[in-house]
Formats: sequence, structure tokens, C-alpha cells
Amino acid sequence: MFHRAFAAFPHSRQAVSCVVRMNRTSATSRGILADKVALVTASTEGIGLAIARRLAQDGAHVVVSSRKQANVDQAVAKLQTENLSVSGLVCHVGKAEDRQRLIDAALERHGGIDILVSNAAVNPYFGSILGASEDVWDKILDINIKAAAMLVQLVVPHMEKRGGGSIVLVSSIAAYSPFSSLGPYNVSKTALLGLMRNYVEELTPRNIRINCLAPGLIRTKFSTALRQDEAVLEKVMENMRISRIGEPADCSGIVSFLCSPDADYITGETVVVAGGSPSRL
Repeated sequence: MFHRAFAAFPHSRQAVSCVVRMNRTSATSRGILADKVALVTASTEGIGLAIARRLAQDGAHVVVSSRKQANVDQAVAKLQTENLSVSGLVCHVGKAEDRQRLIDAALERHGGIDILVSNAAVNPYFGSILGASEDVWDKILDINIKAAAMLVQLVVPHMEKRGGGSIVLVSSIAAYSPFSSLGPYNVSKTALLGLMRNYVEELTPRNIRINCLAPGLIRTKFSTALRQDEAVLEKVMENMRISRIGEPADCSGIVSFLCSPDADYITGETVVVAGGSPSRL
């Protein structure tokens, strides 16, 4: 019906096309995320810092965070020298009071929240999954899963007030192809995919999209142990089609895309950034 209507009024069709192009050009000139407010956890180095930088480059006001004040100060100073709209504060995502302070800071500084990138994760154990202690399991599940779920609960009411929002949970290729000697960590990253899929039904009516990023082997401090173990590194590299270790910036553009209007029809999906490594359960 719409095609027939536009055929009957060709000038109207041209006018609509012109408006669409003008709106997109305007948004692009100001940044595809212009005036959006983004929270990125564990964002003072590695993948989190690269994501924070890209979101800010694309126009967002970004609040970075990590557990140490010195790291926050260093990251904020670095990004601000690039003329980016960035502020930061200490946030241990495993602590309820810190999670709330992160939300409150964004509201106080920018008046709302549009984007959450949950990147915080720990791995205090390297060895047989059969040997992982209860304390190891508690710490990994508390930080990697529960904290992400609690942050989602905190941001949703504020995203609703803004008319919607976008959430990205940072999982891992380990969710699909477990890394050797990282059993509990691998399980937590698989659980994030389930967490994301379970949120879709309740968040979609609120105009909030949620997706996952699953990085492969990325050159970060977090991956040092894997990269230094020659046997593990060789096995990982064998599964890759692009035969190089990824860089943090390889992950940042896709997150910006997932948080942008260009991804308005994408939710409940996991995007793997892993050099072509197999990624199917």
C-alpha cells in the first residue's frame, strides 16, 4: 500500500527520502551517539577503555569506572586530552553501594542514562575445573554474572524515562569454545549469553535493546596468562581464520554500532569478534 501511495505522489516520495538523508547526515556530523549518556564498567584499560573511547568519539558522554582511583584518573585524563566528553569514578561492581554510586553519578552529571556496557569480569583461577574451590566459583559468578544483572536492573528505570536505551554485555568466545584451564570463567561467559536472552522479553516492550559482545583472544593485560602459555596460544590460533591476536579497538566499533540507531532492529544477539574462530554451541 505504501509503495502505491508513494507512486501516486512522486514528489512526496522524494521529499521523504530527502528528509531521511538530511537526518542521517545531521546525526553523523554530530556523532551517531550524540548526547547519549553511556556507562562502561571496567573501562580504564583494555577492551573497556577502547569501548569508552569509541563511544565518546561517536558523541556520547561517557562515565568510565574501575576499582582503583589512580586508574580512573589516568584514563579520564587521557581521554579528555583527546577532547572527549568523559568523566569517571571508582566502582567495584561487586558492591551494591558502588553500583548505585555509578548510576547516581551519571544522573547527576548528565541527567539520564542511555547506554550500559557491562565489561567487568574476573578470573582468579587457572587450572582444572575439578579443582576450583567454592570461593573461586563464588567470586567469578558474583562479579561476572550477578553484578551485570544488578546493573541492568538499576539502569532500566532510567532508560525508560529517556524513551529507551541499549545494553551490551561483554561475554567471550570462551562461551562457545572454552579456554583450557579457565573452566569457571568459561561457564560464567556462557551464562552471560543466557542472561542476555532472558532479558529480551522484558526489555523489548520498554524499548531497551540488549546484546552481547564475544571477543576472542585480545591483546590485553587480562589475557596475558593465555598468551604466555604456548600450548594454549597455539590451540587458540589454530581455530582462528584471521591469524593474529586481536586488539582492543577491534571490539569498540561493533559496540558503538550496537548502541546506535543503526542497530535499532537488533536485540538478543551475540556478535563474535574473534578472528573467525568457531562460535556455535
